[in-house]
Amino acid sequence: MNRLFAHSAVSAVLVMAAGAAIAQKTTLTVATFPDLDRASKAAVESFQQQYPKVELKIVSLQYGDHHTAMTTALATGSGLPDVMAVDFRFIGKFAESGGLEDLNAAPYNAQTLRDKFVKYTFAQATGSKGNLAAMPADIGPGTLLYRKDLAEKAGVTEADLTKSWESFIEAGRKIKAKTGAYLLADAADIRDIVLRTGLKDGEGLYFDAQGKPLVDGPRFVRAFELGRAARQAGLDAKVQPWTNDWSAGFKQGRIASQMMGAWLTGHLKNWLAPDTKGLWRSAVLPGGQAGSYGGSFYSIPKKAVHKAEAWDFIRFMTTNKTIQLNSLKVLDTFPALIEAQNDAVMDEPIAFLGGQQARKLWREIAAQVPATPVTKYDAMATDVIRDEFEKVVAEGKAIPAALADAKALIERRARR
Repeated sequence: MNRLFAHSAVSAVLVMAAGAAIAQKTTLTVATFPDLDRASKAAVESFQQQYPKVELKIVSLQYGDHHTAMTTALATGSGLPDVMAVDFRFIGKFAESGGLEDLNAAPYNAQTLRDKFVKYTFAQATGSKGNLAAMPADIGPGTLLYRKDLAEKAGVTEADLTKSWESFIEAGRKIKAKTGAYLLADAADIRDIVLRTGLKDGEGLYFDAQGKPLVDGPRFVRAFELGRAARQAGLDAKVQPWTNDWSAGFKQGRIASQMMGAWLTGHLKNWLAPDTKGLWRSAVLPGGQAGSYGGSFYSIPKKAVHKAEAWDFIRFMTTNKTIQLNSLKVLDTFPALIEAQNDAVMDEPIAFLGGQQARKLWREIAAQVPATPVTKYDAMATDVIRDEFEKVVAEGKAIPAALADAKALIERRARR
């Protein structure tokens, strides 16, 4: 009986110890959005092997819902996760919100990691006070994805598509005449890429160093003129990205090219137009310009409960070469980490692109993208510019008047 009692007592102690170990686990909440959430989910097992006392809780909302919820949470200070994923479009606004940890400060000291990443990523996530609001997870080197079969049918070469914007539009005329396909989905695609190209380190997309709008300058005039030229020539299908018509245009071969981040290749392969495998190729943007189109970041809210564990997770997702490469395989994203970019996987042919070694091209593009600062008003300025551009191409509004009105509206909203 004594042995049985002793055995029972030991068992009870072990059970209590196991319960205590479970109780000591920290639940780390990661708020994210599709498809970035797949990267976090794919990393769960590896992360918990390295950090066994941390349980990951991944909460994913649709892109717009996520950023709306996070905007509200930062404003109210409630409902905040430990780790917040942020898309490039919102990073400037969030960096200036005052609600995120400065990762350059102790105990994070992220500035010591700066040289591990493509140079422009830290600039994108840095606020006006020098605070680093987030760490880069992936980037979107701007590329021209085009249908090689349609180009060949029209007697158009890659050089015709990339030599200059004027040459690109002329090539589109030939493609439309010979194949019936539109050169691009929306003339606004030209506008967006032109606005992001030709910048130098330290130059803002919409605002100068003093916060004054740049939207009536020559870069914007040219972007509007080129977009209008494409529309007037009937070269765009007038369909918006991420709509059913957009996807159908790719599936049916009615859209011959798309300028966007390199990550679009994965979307085309996985769900937009998988049956077009082998027909696409990737090239530099017209004029050989290097531009950035999107990217994802991870941040820590100031009112997060588990900041140390949150930083462990962020470093794991962004500075771990294996995890960065796994995200590439899972999502077809392009890593922000230079060490991952230098891996042999970058030399592998991409079947969807007809065996092209496109990642080498994307790496070269990423290295040339300037470090462009962001502001909390960038998202607002983007909406204003888009609205005025539509008035130009759809209603015939004069470009000088459109840009003057855009500047006035941006200045008025920025003063609120």
